[in-house]
Amino acid sequence: MHSMPITLALLLGSAVVIYLACEYFVNGVEWVGRKLAVGQQATGSILAAFGTALPESVITFIAVVFGGTEAQKSLGIGAALGGPLVLVTIAYAVVGVTLLLSRKRLADTDAIRQDFKRLSRDQGWFITIFVVKIALGLVVFAYKPWLGIVFLAAYVAYFCKEMRAEHDDEEQDIEPLKLSPRQATPSTSAAVLQTLTALLVIFAASHVFVGQLDALGPMLGIHPQLLALLLSPIATELPETLNAIIWVRQGKYRLALANISGAMMIQATVPTAFCLFFTPWLLDKSLVLAAVITLLGVSTLFFAFRKGIISRTLLASMALLYVLFAVLLVALDL
Repeated sequence: MHSMPITLALLLGSAVVIYLACEYFVNGVEWVGRKLAVGQQATGSILAAFGTALPESVITFIAVVFGGTEAQKSLGIGAALGGPLVLVTIAYAVVGVTLLLSRKRLADTDAIRQDFKRLSRDQGWFITIFVVKIALGLVVFAYKPWLGIVFLAAYVAYFCKEMRAEHDDEEQDIEPLKLSPRQATPSTSAAVLQTLTALLVIFAASHVFVGQLDALGPMLGIHPQLLALLLSPIATELPETLNAIIWVRQGKYRLALANISGAMMIQATVPTAFCLFFTPWLLDKSLVLAAVITLLGVSTLFFAFRKGIISRTLLASMALLYVLFAVLLVALDL
């Protein structure tokens, strides 16, 4: 085990590497989306979200399939619920805070309101799937594992819907591909290579970040379960959060919000399917609390987006729900 200074240095260093790799990833995935002729919505909700959520799904798969103890399998179940909680609270809040700090506003136009209504449909999909997901975690019956197939099918349906959706995007400028800075239009192979390479770096650096966070917990006297529910999900969702910061800074709000929305759909379906296949999928009180806070946050955004409410403050205030979760988790000794 490293000393605390080394652990902190590795923690901060891996976070910097993740951010720099995300710069390359968002640049590459925009060009891949342009090459595939998909809109910004699908670029963010499918291409970017699939890339950044894939490593987390793999981690859940490894935990529930190859975990040798119930504690290790429980970590996989916690990740399947902690991910959506962090995305709906911290990730959306980061978008709002970034907008506030940069003094940028979301334009209150018909086009932006339509974007928000499209996002509300994603939230509606998520709420429906998530309610079923939680309900299954409260009951026991013999054929429950087979329902994992339904969750995978739900994501396939969402994937097809997003990829087939008509898009009326105004073609936005994309920075030159970082691997080919002198080419106005890079080759498809270069764009794919940069995107996949950045994704591998994000995956490796995220493993280091999570490992150092796990090591830091005992040093600070933090209970392992508390660490798993409160801090580890923030670490695993760091790529999506950093992508949001980068895209908001560039003024590409649709990509930032679509990336979070798409990642939430993956987190609601794919890791859940793995947990249903390989664990009893029974939720304790702390996980039920996480689910309730998640539903409260998503429902708030669903109604706000559906009404076309465009507010930086609303997005930033979602972080208060995460604080509420932390306080209740500790106060109720769950």
